[in-house]
Amino acid sequence: MSRQRPTSDASAPALPLAPSRRTVVKAAAAGAALAAPLATAPPARAAATAPAFLHGVASGDPLPDGVLLWTRVTPSPDATPGSGAGADTPVEWLVATDRALTDVVARGTVTARAASDHTVKADVRGLRPATDYFFRFTAGGTHSPVARTRTAPAADAPVDGLRFGVVSCSNYEAGYFSPYRHLAARGDLDAWLHLGDYIYEYASGGYAYGGVVRTHRPEHEILTLADYRTRHARYKTDQDLQALHAAAPCIAIWDDHEIANDTWSGGAENHTEGAEGTWAARQAAAKQAYFEWMPVRPAVAGTTYRRLRFGKLADLSLLDLRSFRSQQVSSAGGAVDDPDRTLTGRAQMDWLKSGLAASDTTWRLVGNSVMIAPFSVAQLPEFVREPLGELLGLPDLAISVDQWDGYTDDRKELISHLRSHSVRNTVFLTGDVHMAFAADVPVDATTYPLTASAATEFIVTSVTSDNLNDYVGVAEGAVTAVAAPVIRTMNRHIKYVDTDQHGYGVFSVTPERAQMDYYRVSDRTDPAASSHWVRSYRTLSGTQKAERVHDPV
Repeated sequence: MSRQRPTSDASAPALPLAPSRRTVVKAAAAGAALAAPLATAPPARAAATAPAFLHGVASGDPLPDGVLLWTRVTPSPDATPGSGAGADTPVEWLVATDRALTDVVARGTVTARAASDHTVKADVRGLRPATDYFFRFTAGGTHSPVARTRTAPAADAPVDGLRFGVVSCSNYEAGYFSPYRHLAARGDLDAWLHLGDYIYEYASGGYAYGGVVRTHRPEHEILTLADYRTRHARYKTDQDLQALHAAAPCIAIWDDHEIANDTWSGGAENHTEGAEGTWAARQAAAKQAYFEWMPVRPAVAGTTYRRLRFGKLADLSLLDLRSFRSQQVSSAGGAVDDPDRTLTGRAQMDWLKSGLAASDTTWRLVGNSVMIAPFSVAQLPEFVREPLGELLGLPDLAISVDQWDGYTDDRKELISHLRSHSVRNTVFLTGDVHMAFAADVPVDATTYPLTASAATEFIVTSVTSDNLNDYVGVAEGAVTAVAAPVIRTMNRHIKYVDTDQHGYGVFSVTPERAQMDYYRVSDRTDPAASSHWVRSYRTLSGTQKAERVHDPV
């Protein structure tokens, strides 16, 4: 999600947009935070006894015969995340078919080492497909909470249905993670997808337009391996996040804020080379901490692009749209359609294309961190256009160059491939923009009437991160009432847009249809916020078109 970097000295790069009220606030907050000592903060509560499991347990990347289990052990009170303190500690794990853990089907031992911040993973195999399991860790006689996970269906199995929670953009300081609590309470998820910005890198107050609801740890902008570890740990003290990780396996990709705002292969908008160390060191630290603290298997070249399969019903291609991309044109100059510029990188594009063409599943799902459908906002009213430009980082208030709109040659290549190889039932699942959308992905959005649609896209809003009504400072729904009709008129392939909500999606797939149910939470600043269904859209098999339905699945 594009943000303008707060500047606190003359050596920082110039902003592509004129400084706004929000930029000035960020500059003051960031300057104060960066001047503070770079001390490692303790977790939210210290271990009363040692060892302890203060950061919950999790599972991820389900396979037909296995799943990845994760936890973090605090072996002694001084072994706070990022400190490097604490002894290496043996950790036992077990998997059973029942929550009471009486029917144990797998067990083993791993070691929580200071070198990996006392995080551990167990890649368990030999399990049955499409089966619920329960697991627990034990260290020094102390048991972790018991959690549920689920394996994927067998690769050749017919599958009647799948259900995924879908979330994105969870800024700890901006509010409470009620969407995670409501997803955890459902009890019907095969897995849940986090589509990026699981953490944010800013200093405290550096990106909390509606005010700081609860404070980051560490409070300064995170730069070092210890910083990134401490920030991940802060997030995983959240009880709602722990509950969701304990309820179903997680499938995650990163976007930019797991590293730094507007990350590209050679740097980021929110990184000052030299003053903040080297980009190579910062990026390596961020990625190391991510793989330590997330239940994710490193994939090709240590990135997050990989593919999971769910029987004959669906496969899920997960993209890394930060590690290989060219610099955004707003900073580097050049044109968005320059064929020498790339969002995916050559190897990832070839992998994606070949996987989509070779797939024999009914649905081809793509976990996508930035919007692929074209999106123009040039004719919006000024009071909406200005904050939307800041929210999306629009250099000319027409398109967002941080999304696929800024890399149109890659988008054209991918859509042409879908058309030429008759690849049908492709659905992009996206986060990043802090708004909810349902859209067709047209072959050409510039013609009228619209050309055929090559795919559909469902975009979920943010868990807590600021959206348009937060920026403008008006009642929820007021901006959508003005902006949505104009956006849909200017972008005829967009069927639904809500600029103001915070919440989550529930994505359900059957052989006949793929449907996104959009849910909103009542108040991101209320830890007991309620949740309610807002709208649903689906695409029927073979249509490549999004259409409204009037009930959630």
